[in-house]
Amino acid sequence: MDFKKLDQLKGFMPKDEGLALARWAEKFTCHGPALEIGTFGAKSTLYIATGTLVNSQFVFTVDHHSGSEEHQLGEEYFDSEIYDNKLGRINTVPLMQENLEKFDESKWVIPIIANANSLAPSWTTKLGLIFIDGSHTEISAMNDYDSWCTKIHPKGALVIHDIYEKPDEGGQAPFLVYQRALQEGFKLFDRVNTIVCLTRT
Repeated sequence: MDFKKLDQLKGFMPKDEGLALARWAEKFTCHGPALEIGTFGAKSTLYIATGTLVNSQFVFTVDHHSGSEEHQLGEEYFDSEIYDNKLGRINTVPLMQENLEKFDESKWVIPIIANANSLAPSWTTKLGLIFIDGSHTEISAMNDYDSWCTKIHPKGALVIHDIYEKPDEGGQAPFLVYQRALQEGFKLFDRVNTIVCLTRT
């Protein structure tokens, strides 16, 4: 993987956190494939794929590709480059496709265009790693956790992005999910800045 090239992609995954994600994917996907909630342009997906390929495992990345709340018109992270005038909404599918085609590791990536919580009830494969990085509203983040935490292999890992203890540093929803997971049988395995990796106690 050309990490310098990967780090230049549009996205919200800093290199140090992305490299941690790759390490954790390599360690835990010996127990099953990885699944990511929240694809955006697949930058983090490709970091995960550099780890899963070592175990000949896929990374499933699930997103409705209509953007999170903060990406919408008039919001803080609105980006005209991902706004589809024909559809009249945010559409990150072209960005994902463009980015995936730049890397051979994309052959280990299976994009799923769907609402992650609608998909969860029919999901039966135990996952070596789940990465929660979708919508950061509290209700949405909690729904992602509720829908998918039972899909993790007993020796697998739960990874959560954008952990900020202080409200003035960032949104609190991922931090609240992290705290809940610690109360419900997970323990901290590793942390790099705002990304945490949890395993079962």
